[in-house]
Amino acid sequence: MKRRQVVAALAGLGLTGASALAVSGRLPGLGSAGSGLPLRVETIDARGSTAGEARVPAADAPTVVDLFATWCAPCKEQMDALSTVHGEYGDRVAFVSVTNERIGGTLSREDVREWWRENEGDWTVGLDPESDLMAALGASGLPYLAVVDASGEVRWTHAGVASTATLRREIERALPDDDQASGGTPS
Repeated sequence: MKRRQVVAALAGLGLTGASALAVSGRLPGLGSAGSGLPLRVETIDARGSTAGEARVPAADAPTVVDLFATWCAPCKEQMDALSTVHGEYGDRVAFVSVTNERIGGTLSREDVREWWRENEGDWTVGLDPESDLMAALGASGLPYLAVVDASGEVRWTHAGVASTATLRREIERALPDDDQASGGTPS
C-alpha cells in the first residue's frame, strides 16, 4: 500500500512540475507558440513547390504556415481562403503548407501531389512526418494556421478553418509598416 502511495505522489509531482513548465512556456512544444522555430521541412515537387527542403518560417519574409492532412475535410475547405490570399499576397509573403502524414504504405508523394492539385495549391508544400512543426507551433489539431512576421515572431495562430477576411487581417498585421502603407488591404 505504501509503495502505491509513493508512486502516486511522485507521479503527481511530475505532472505538477510539467504543468508549471507548460504554463510558463518553458516546456518544449507547449506554452508559447514558436518555440523550436525556425526548422526545416522536406518539400515535394508539386504545383508551386519544388522537391528539396524549406525553412519554416522563411528567412526575412512574413510567412503563412498551414498545417493540413489529405484526409482532413476542414483542411480541404481551408484551401479556398489560402488560395485567395496567396493570390493577393504571394509576392510579399511566403506560404507553406505542411502535412505530418507519413509517406509509405497507403500514402505516397503522388497522393499528396494529387490532393494539392485538386485543391488548387500553388505554393510550397512539405512533409513533417515527425510532427516537429506541429510541436513547435503548439498545434493540437488540423487544420492549423500560423502567421509569422519577417523577424520570425509568431504573430497569430488558429486552430480550425479561418476565413479569408481573418487571414487578410492577420497577414496585414505581420507585414512591415512600409509594406502595409504601399499595399493596403486588397479588395
